Amino acid sequence: MDSSALDLLQSVFGYPSFRGQQQAIVEQLCAGGDALVLMPTGGGKSLCYQIPALLRQGTAIVVSPLIALMQDQVDALREAGVAAAYLNSSLGAEDQREVERQLLAGELNLLYVAPERLLTGRFLGLLERTEVALFAIDEAHCVSQWGHDFRPEYRELAILHQRFPQVPRIALTATADPRTRDEIVERLSLQQARQFVASFDRPNIGYRVGLRDNAKRQLTEFLQGHRGESGIVYCLSRKKVDDIAEWLAEIGVEALPYHAGLDATKRAANQKRFLREDGVVMVATVAFGMGIDKPDVRFVAHLDLPRSIEGYYQETGRGGRDGLPAEAWMIYGLSDVVTMSQMIAQSESADDRKRVERQKLESLLAYAEATDCRRQLLLGAFGETYPGPCGHCDNCVAPPKTWDATVPAQKALSAVYRSGQRFGSGHVIDILRGEETQRVLSLDHHRLSTFGIGAEMDEKQWRSVFRQLLAAGLLEADAEGYGTLRLTAASRAVLSGEKTVKLREDARPARGRRRDSKLIVAGGSLGIEAYEQSMWDALRALRTQLAKQHGVPPYVVFHDATLLAMLRALPANEDELATISGVGEAKLKRYGRDFLAVINAQE
Repeated sequence: MDSSALDLLQSVFGYPSFRGQQQAIVEQLCAGGDALVLMPTGGGKSLCYQIPALLRQGTAIVVSPLIALMQDQVDALREAGVAAAYLNSSLGAEDQREVERQLLAGELNLLYVAPERLLTGRFLGLLERTEVALFAIDEAHCVSQWGHDFRPEYRELAILHQRFPQVPRIALTATADPRTRDEIVERLSLQQARQFVASFDRPNIGYRVGLRDNAKRQLTEFLQGHRGESGIVYCLSRKKVDDIAEWLAEIGVEALPYHAGLDATKRAANQKRFLREDGVVMVATVAFGMGIDKPDVRFVAHLDLPRSIEGYYQETGRGGRDGLPAEAWMIYGLSDVVTMSQMIAQSESADDRKRVERQKLESLLAYAEATDCRRQLLLGAFGETYPGPCGHCDNCVAPPKTWDATVPAQKALSAVYRSGQRFGSGHVIDILRGEETQRVLSLDHHRLSTFGIGAEMDEKQWRSVFRQLLAAGLLEADAEGYGTLRLTAASRAVLSGEKTVKLREDARPARGRRRDSKLIVAGGSLGIEAYEQSMWDALRALRTQLAKQHGVPPYVVFHDATLLAMLRALPANEDELATISGVGEAKLKRYGRDFLAVINAQE
């Protein structure tokens, strides 16, 4: 390994050594080769092109899909003493001309641009007059029509290989199942690229899934363990986002809404507050999140099912980017499955895409209803075998009980069949329970042989059975989007008695981890002890103060992980502070005395 790469890692970025495959990726790019990098969020993807950008002649061009992500990356690089800039619509005409001048003069190590700008004839012409060190295509999964963040402009980025065949390219993503991976290679002409596939496991994230009973009460209980911490709460609809954000604010949580229906100025202001302040909770639709570079998100909560397991992985992956503990918590109900099925059916997508989306929804539902280790199931969706069980997810910590539900399953399937496979679960449950509703009577369904055969179970129990039969592929929601149920090919073996059915007993609604009350404070999920709290608060307060002075988010000054290392090591001087991971030369010079003063004053 070229010692200069390691020297840069230590002096500029403050890290003592490379992690995982970073070193091999840096070597590949520095030698002029192409690379496809699949690495989980928080795995250090950015360093894989930032260090080669400093080692190779010329300017590295980084393709990034979001303005906020560009600004975050550039802020962090400038704080580390790196000559970086971005070109996007947030800059005025004069500022754009100045960045272009710096590019042509060779004054920049890295320049971040959106794909739409990069593909213009004018910008490509600028690049032909520039010495380009490398092209980095971030969030490369945006190229896939099967993905959840499809951006058609990404498909045209193959032009970089055609126009600049000698310039190495690196495509990076934290989310790509085998189908998406193949499409990235094909669409970006990366057939000759060396592929680096790291484990998708995020060992610092704890996964918990449960049934939605009373969403606000459940969320309140969950947030008890995360007071004063930054987090994201995902909801399916804009209306629900507004309702939950308003309600959280009323009960004293610093919560902000984010969705595509908000005024653009308000949306940008809310995102800026989330990025630049500690302890803000963002309540959002999936419009929020891709490329969010905030490392200290301590929890990601879903109040509804996402659209796919890939989307779920991407969204939960926004927690714990700094490697410290984070929690992925989700509650859901049968109505989510019906709603998502309707959204897929009513979309304008081609039939083959709808089919793939239904398959992805079914995989996510199976994950939610599973009794096995969630980490094993999640990683399996990306083609990775986890040796588990992990011992850290809800199913490992408190294994769910199961019961022989073969007879109830047969009754449910028979009722669906006898009623013509034209009704949703509510009506079929009325038939099973022998409810003489107006609809049941008007359709003569009280005369069916299945009428009343399930009276021994209440409505809630039957809803659990139907939800799990959907998850197991023994029933399917209709493709037209009316929420009706019908049998599948797998149903026959159950009805004939050839196959038994085991279902999980529905436990109490999912709750957050129980904590000692002394830990329900800012930093509680990080294991901050009571005697450490005053110094932790002082370090965070100083970081916030310095961030405001420099006009950057607090984590650009130092990550929580670096503050935590200071808290535990209590460095006495600049030499000792310099040994802490995340403290590079530029930051040591800029901030060292201030942090040492706080540490020495608190001891």
